[in-house]
Amino acid sequence: MYSLTVRDHIMIAHSFQGEIFGPAQRTHGATYVIDVCFQRVELDDDGLVVDIGLAGTVLHALLTELNFRNLDEEAAFKGRNTTTEFMARVIFDRMAQAVRAGQLGEGGRGLSALKVTLHESHIAWAAYEGTL
Repeated sequence: MYSLTVRDHIMIAHSFQGEIFGPAQRTHGATYVIDVCFQRVELDDDGLVVDIGLAGTVLHALLTELNFRNLDEEAAFKGRNTTTEFMARVIFDRMAQAVRAGQLGEGGRGLSALKVTLHESHIAWAAYEGTL
């Protein structure tokens, strides 16, 4: 399996519900470094997994919708704990939709899987991966 990864980041605010979260129940900020790994079985006719520039542009556009937002105030997340794990799935789903919509060009049509990793810090991260 071939893979190509692009990286970007977002800064958000949020809070959590539930005693397990301790002080994180209060509103706090997070800066996530986000890696999206695109995978395919065979390279395309140009020898690529996907156009790296286009992949980075699409990722940045998707993240702009979340950047500098208080996720507690976003209707899409009402009543949800926007944990690192949860947000990895949100970004996965949005990128998968972009792939299906052709936003990654013809090369994107041959992708077989994605993995989205959110780095919460240099010692902790979470990911979601799945097939397309």
